Amino acid sequence: MPQQHATKYNISVDVKVQYIEEQSSPTDNRYVFSYTINMLNKGTESAQLISRHWIITDAEGKTQEVKGPGVVGEHPNLKPGEDFTYTSGTIIHTPVGSMQGSYQMKASDGQMFDAEVHPFTLTRPKFLH
Repeated sequence: MPQQHATKYNISVDVKVQYIEEQSSPTDNRYVFSYTINMLNKGTESAQLISRHWIITDAEGKTQEVKGPGVVGEHPNLKPGEDFTYTSGTIIHTPVGSMQGSYQMKASDGQMFDAEVHPFTLTRPKFLH
């Protein structure tokens, strides 16, 4: 991608994960995690979140694919320098897993682009050392 586009269309994504012990049940292979996403428009064009695409993988290699419009019922429109934070969750069948994905964005000039979410780990506390 030419450098001009990289600065024009640039959404950075930061993720924080939390294990939800009170909703999890290890004896039933149910591990619940919340994740808080902060997306920041570092580009020079406003951009609206159109849809999301997640790939969730547990420690046994089983994957769930989640696609859909918006996030938590919203389609935030971020002007340059603006950010948006939301929290959602997922359930996997092992105490360790990972998530990765992307947000499909539409810039104010009509250009569609993806904001990548690099892989991040879902892990029950004190499980990995």
